[in-house]
Amino acid sequence: MIDFLKEARELFPYTQSLRRDFHMHPELGYREFRTGGIVAQELEALGIEVTKGVGKTGVVGLLEGSKPGTTLLLRFDMDALPITEETGAEYASQNPGIMHACGHDGHTAIGLTVAKILHAHRDQLAGTLKFCFQPSEEGTNGEEIGGAVMMMRDGVLDDPKVDMSLALHLWNEKPLGWLGVTKGPIMAGADLFTVRVSGRGGHGAIPDRAIDPVVAATSIVNALQTIVSRNVAPLETAVVSVTSIHGGTTFNVIPQEVRLEGTLRSFDNGVRQRVLERFEQIVHGVGEGMGCQVEVDFKRVTPALVNNAPLASKVQETARRVLPESDLDSGYQTMTAEDMAYLQEKVPGCFFFVGSNNKSRHLDHGHHHPRFDFDEEALVHAAALMAAAAIDVLDQPQG
Repeated sequence: MIDFLKEARELFPYTQSLRRDFHMHPELGYREFRTGGIVAQELEALGIEVTKGVGKTGVVGLLEGSKPGTTLLLRFDMDALPITEETGAEYASQNPGIMHACGHDGHTAIGLTVAKILHAHRDQLAGTLKFCFQPSEEGTNGEEIGGAVMMMRDGVLDDPKVDMSLALHLWNEKPLGWLGVTKGPIMAGADLFTVRVSGRGGHGAIPDRAIDPVVAATSIVNALQTIVSRNVAPLETAVVSVTSIHGGTTFNVIPQEVRLEGTLRSFDNGVRQRVLERFEQIVHGVGEGMGCQVEVDFKRVTPALVNNAPLASKVQETARRVLPESDLDSGYQTMTAEDMAYLQEKVPGCFFFVGSNNKSRHLDHGHHHPRFDFDEEALVHAAALMAAAAIDVLDQPQG
């Protein structure tokens, strides 16, 4: 039997070196030219068939096992964020204003380590592995669509046709040694909204001659808080967050317009529809009731990320065997969103979390924080589990 944890630990210097190099040279979505070039070079050095430019800057590697079987896609995201790093680490970003503040540098290094491990054991592979190194998970970065959908448009799920998928995320919300593998919904679907509240401007000292969109907008914000508390069942889940308010130019002018922006989150399509309907009703009812005109725009970011139950069960089983001392959480959910959801709408998949924070070393800042960093021991855990799960999933009977 393969000792995946031992092999991942032996490869740790390789994984760490890659991770720190990627961290020092972060690239935003659809600009991962250097990162993608290194990925392609490392895969080609193993003799893995490589296709570049899938989804603009994405890279796909194809590894065929010695025995026939299904095709399993392993996805790893590569992009960084427009954040100025404040970690002070020796491997801190050398690209001003850009930082790997979510762990994708680790994901890319994990993916290449998994490729090394599985290439060495390709005689035990029953089927085909498709390594998917994805750009632009953090957003569309000026494009119409994000990295997962862009790669799907370029045929990442075809030739050969993908039957299943696995993906992971280092997770600084939880400590090193924790694993989150959940059947069903694990990450929320996300919508963005923009609300424009238009009134009639005027002098701040003569409000009776104006129609004040500031007052209407603040009333809308307060009323929206009733959606989750009064329109979503207590055992269901949703988030309504107004995160941006823009309006006005100076102290004595009532503005013509106020703009609200924010996000809606949910796991269930029925809950989502209820939230959207109530949102529209409240915004129009409150705004127009105060004499303003109101426009509402929604933009779907991702659907909910839903794990296939049999695949999640298999990954849980693998985790208990490969990382027996880990704290396995089989019911974890988060309201954050992830565009792997689009891939898992098309093919059965399992997305899992690997705990990566270490408070004793002050490596516990949250994702997207300028001081974000993680305990690199998590790279070993993640690579071992992903490699083992890939072989186990390909070995299980399909039906």
